[in-house]
Amino acid sequence: MRQVNRFIQGLAILSLIIVVISCGNNKYPGFKTTESGVNIKYHFKAEDSEKPVINSVVTVNMNYRLEDSVLFESSKIGEPLRFPLIAPTFKGDLYAALEAMNIGDSVSIAVPADSFYLVTAGLEKLPDFVVQGSAMYFDIKLVKIQSEQEMLDEQKAMMNMMKDQEQMLLMQYLEEQKITASPKESGLYFIETKSGSGRLPKAGDMLQLNFSISTIDGMELYSTKGQSPVDVEFGKEFDTKGFDEGIGYLHQGSQATFIVPSKLAFDSAGRSQIVPPYTTLIYQIELVKIRTVAEVEADRAFKRQVEEVAAKKAEADEPMRIQKYLSQHGIATAPTESGLYYIETLKGSGIKADSGVEVTVHYTLYTIEGKKLQSSAEMGQPFTFKLGERNVIKGWDEGLTYMLEGGKAMFIVPSYLAYGSNDKGPDMPAFSPLVFDVELVKVNK
Repeated sequence: MRQVNRFIQGLAILSLIIVVISCGNNKYPGFKTTESGVNIKYHFKAEDSEKPVINSVVTVNMNYRLEDSVLFESSKIGEPLRFPLIAPTFKGDLYAALEAMNIGDSVSIAVPADSFYLVTAGLEKLPDFVVQGSAMYFDIKLVKIQSEQEMLDEQKAMMNMMKDQEQMLLMQYLEEQKITASPKESGLYFIETKSGSGRLPKAGDMLQLNFSISTIDGMELYSTKGQSPVDVEFGKEFDTKGFDEGIGYLHQGSQATFIVPSKLAFDSAGRSQIVPPYTTLIYQIELVKIRTVAEVEADRAFKRQVEEVAAKKAEADEPMRIQKYLSQHGIATAPTESGLYYIETLKGSGIKADSGVEVTVHYTLYTIEGKKLQSSAEMGQPFTFKLGERNVIKGWDEGLTYMLEGGKAMFIVPSYLAYGSNDKGPDMPAFSPLVFDVELVKVNK
């Protein structure tokens, strides 16, 4: 079922109803029009073998693209797509093409992009990056054909294998870690690594916890490291059954490892795409303090007061911090009407970045004191988004409209054009002015 879900996510809908207008002279060079109206080009023709029929389940490798850009590649999700074959809805649609294919066939089909977006996706108008009358191409390789029952049997066998594998991995982990403790009656393994003192928790206690969660093969899922401890009310559901049970065995100051089999976690369902079915979880937990609800609320109120005082000071100091940066870097540029400082460092020669177009940028983010926080170039991940639709901070939506493709600029962004009073962490508290070095890599008209 996960593959079916991925197919839905990749194409936005399950059906992919694509209208193809068949005509005597094929308007797609290199393609032939079949009797069923499919505009098709064969890259590899397998020997005649089984063909899919209505209600069978097909497994395919598939890409789809416009003339100048790839929109989806099944190889990027790490496995083929699998979905049921339905009766052709329109002459020449994807399902008509699949009905004519043999296992092993590799083809491309061509369809009007207008039809895909206006009919299939049900949009009221074409996206800005689609030219009216242009073509969309689907590259398909038919890998496998199954009946619905065969697919269900395969999934059941896979789930049974994963269930057996969980027990094997658990035994292997216990042996490698030299753990000889017996599990609790529920199946939870509780291994105390540091003894605490005082009483055990009781219902209604607020437990201040530091903890991390990982899969049994070592992939970390969550950690409070670098953050404040988390307050959990004992007796109320907070995380998995294993976690909620295990914290009841902790004394104040205790540190422990919880080994939580999947039946006490996410069992056969897993959790989205992060935790597979039948996955044992490992918790490393420290009970810092046991407090009352009143003590926690008083502590939170005090922290809010401290944060409010700090925010007011930051708001008052912001103009001075910006002026200090300008002075230190010899910047004499006047701000725009909004207050943004736009300093062009390399004039572009390409298309202008207007509001409403899709742009691709590289950026480096600094605090106003000069600390580098993030760089898309260093990560090798340019950022693509549509300009002027509040996908980014106001300072970006404004600053990029002054740029041409290929250009570079510095944005000095006052907090009211960035994140304002929102606290974004230790390096970006409320009322933080920000500095960006921006390169406009591409304007996708």
